[in-house]
Amino acid sequence: MELTDAFKELPTPCYLVDESLLIKNLKILDRVQQATGCRILLAQKAFSMFALYPLIGRYLAGTTASGLFEARLGHQEMGGETHVFATAYRDDEFDEIIKYSDHIVFNSFNQWQKFKAKALAAGRECGIRINPECSTQDHAIYDPCSPGSRMGVTRDQFKPELLEGISGLHFHTLCEQNADALEETLKAVEENFGEFLPQLRWLNFGGGHHITRDDYDLEKLIACIKRIQERYGLKVYLEPGEAVALNTGFLVATVLDLVDNSLHNAILDTSAACHMPDVLEMPYRPNIIGAAQPDQKPFTYRLGGPTCLAGDIIGDYSFEQPLKIGDRLVFCDMAIYSMVKNNTFNGMNLPAIAILSQEKTIQMVKQFGYEDFKNRLS
Repeated sequence: MELTDAFKELPTPCYLVDESLLIKNLKILDRVQQATGCRILLAQKAFSMFALYPLIGRYLAGTTASGLFEARLGHQEMGGETHVFATAYRDDEFDEIIKYSDHIVFNSFNQWQKFKAKALAAGRECGIRINPECSTQDHAIYDPCSPGSRMGVTRDQFKPELLEGISGLHFHTLCEQNADALEETLKAVEENFGEFLPQLRWLNFGGGHHITRDDYDLEKLIACIKRIQERYGLKVYLEPGEAVALNTGFLVATVLDLVDNSLHNAILDTSAACHMPDVLEMPYRPNIIGAAQPDQKPFTYRLGGPTCLAGDIIGDYSFEQPLKIGDRLVFCDMAIYSMVKNNTFNGMNLPAIAILSQEKTIQMVKQFGYEDFKNRLS
């Protein structure tokens, strides 16, 4: 079956993840592990399609979680190591978090002191998130090193006298970046916190590494990991989310109507607000198979969702032929930060979820309906 035929078979809207493309990414990540001895974990905040966890677990060392539910999901569905970081832990959840986790990272020494006894008594590896105060990106909403950030302990707030029981440090400062940004960040980490590294067992480089992007400098990443491990005698962890499923997923949609109002509008059965929130939040412009930038092809349309939100606009795209009601559009790179962020605003149904196997057959993983919408409400 050709990929184009697969798109025609699906109900819409529908996320489709290509298993072969996912394996391609996983092999790249495993190459880094094999070259360095580091351990790479799936950051579930970007991609939590647990139907694929058994496959991912063949290549990666485990998962990272932002709280109880992700920790439980990763532990139960993938296994391997389960690392948890939260900006603050809840008293009524911490005992269960301990049950599912191997590493627990604390955002402050207050949190460490509060939960230290329980975590160590359970034999868990414990860490402190640090803030190297080194911004290397332009996305303010995703910059944990911005002034006034609540994320991580800065050097002037660091308390070496409270490190007993801490086995590692964690930093996460990158967003869709190359290895040069990591190299710059490591300089700040070593300058601010290097004196403490020799007494620890591990250092977690966090996520935001676009390792599987075509132009990513793998050799520089490998060199950075090796240098840190050899200089300080540490084990290095990385926890990419996007890099695991980058460019592996699609969102298939149908044109419901065409409306002219000083420009050509195409109303789809998928929504930026509900099904691809990063289009509005980042902002992010997904590619569409067969489409181009506005006016590069003969027929330009503004694509919008079916909700009542006036700003539910995906973007302006041009096509070789006029769009028709019933046409299918295929959005690219729709695995990451889509399923994990989607919502039912306006009573919109959630997109179905499917897998395209290596044999090019479709496995329909899940379809949603009214009960899924209702059960989120009271």
